Amino acid sequence: MGIDEKRADPDFFAAHTVSELWTWTDHKLEDAGRLTSPMLYDGATDHFLPITWDDAFSRIGTSLRSLSDPNQAEFYTSGRASNEAAFLYQTFVRAYGTNNFPDCSNMCHEATSVGLPQSIGVGKGTVELSDFDECDLIISIGHNPGTNHPRMMTTLHDCARRGVPILVFNPLKERALERFAAPQNPIEMVTLTSTPIASAYHQVKPGGDLALLKGVIKLVFERDTADRAAGGHGYLDRDFIAIHTSGLEDLQGDVSSTQWDQICRKSGISRQAFETIADAYIRSERVIICYGMGITQHATGTEVVQHLANLLMLRGNIGKPGAGLCPLRGHSNVQGDRTVGITEIPNKDLIDGMERAFGFRPPSAKGHNAIESIEAIMAGTSKALVCLGGNLAVAMSDPETTFAAMRKLDLAVHLATKPNRSHLLTAKTTIILPVLGRTDQDIQMSGPQAVTVEDSMSMVHSSRGFLKPPSDMLMSEPAIIAAMAKATLGDRFGIPWDELAGNYDRIRDKIEVVFPDFRDFNHRVRNPEASV
Repeated sequence: MGIDEKRADPDFFAAHTVSELWTWTDHKLEDAGRLTSPMLYDGATDHFLPITWDDAFSRIGTSLRSLSDPNQAEFYTSGRASNEAAFLYQTFVRAYGTNNFPDCSNMCHEATSVGLPQSIGVGKGTVELSDFDECDLIISIGHNPGTNHPRMMTTLHDCARRGVPILVFNPLKERALERFAAPQNPIEMVTLTSTPIASAYHQVKPGGDLALLKGVIKLVFERDTADRAAGGHGYLDRDFIAIHTSGLEDLQGDVSSTQWDQICRKSGISRQAFETIADAYIRSERVIICYGMGITQHATGTEVVQHLANLLMLRGNIGKPGAGLCPLRGHSNVQGDRTVGITEIPNKDLIDGMERAFGFRPPSAKGHNAIESIEAIMAGTSKALVCLGGNLAVAMSDPETTFAAMRKLDLAVHLATKPNRSHLLTAKTTIILPVLGRTDQDIQMSGPQAVTVEDSMSMVHSSRGFLKPPSDMLMSEPAIIAAMAKATLGDRFGIPWDELAGNYDRIRDKIEVVFPDFRDFNHRVRNPEASV
């Protein structure tokens, strides 16, 4: 049987108790195959049993309505959800009355989402793929694209072949960043050759990124001062700095007070290596910095992200072709979920937009992030958890605490394509709802549907499934969310849940009302030449 044909159907759950499944590896659990039916955990037999969709939605709605305060429920979102599903989800949750949105972004690129708006005004990247055709230096720091962002390797491969220097900073060497054979290159495939990627590979100490960046910035200032003293123009882009930035003196004072012996010791980079790094940066006119979770998942992640922006701003490397910041996300729509409203801290624009689109004003109080959600569940102040995809228990940095917390819940609901460990952390009521995958045909009242996702370059793409679903019992994420909302809210606020779930164009129309930057959304997602 091929992997695509495997099924975690009612017969599978009848053959295995939850206690047995708990002993399986995470890989083996997901390798069980696609979920095919709604399932309800039965504590008496320690098995998941099939349940009808109507019964599942009735139980969910009853449980959520029974809570004395909407803030006693947590609503998790995985970056694999589409824009349409994520937007409808946050509409349901805010109409329900809470901003408790623990999100996978809290565990991966929160430093980007928090740090970059303070530095450049937006919490996402500033480059498009076309910028890589014009850059003359790439700095790759804190990520392993060959393992975690394989599509990025083709772009780096093409840049390396046209002679663009690529400086890599990572504690461990990754083979793909040393040499890479592009699968699309027939010559390399036939001749078993490859292309060198990194022009220099610096093995920075774990946690040494802040010292590294302070060292490079310090050298840029020193080189600039020396050049001007010798009658040159210096190396800072003073016009860019004067027009677009503030705080230059504070930055210079900070790095000037940091001693070189401290910088070299903490970064693991020699002074001579710093000189060659500064040489490469100063002689380049268009620089892109790519970074991943090796940067963001540190206590100093936010500060490091801001220093990446500082380094680029010193020479005007933001806002021009071939230059900028490129935070690389792992899941297909982590950034998109945030863009369409998945946030525990709604700003006034989001609240005003929701009122325009749906006629109700959502709560404005800060909700729970992922850590705060687990703390609230552990303390017993949150009693329900709904997960739009993902594997929250394994994603959290303290799984043992998370495991204990999730077992205390009154209600746990998981929208998923395959079994995972979070599903086995059973609450008083645990329900698994099988969803259509991105490659499955999605047919609703108005016909076949397409969804959208946002990539690491902040480009929104349309996606339409083409495979026959593994079961007639599957529902799409928007359809499930709409049904949960109806079962929980009834006709509160007059939100047309059936119409939205029956035609995703109507969801995108509402997205455009809430977020005007999505202008002409439906037209643009149908036009491959248009960017959204």
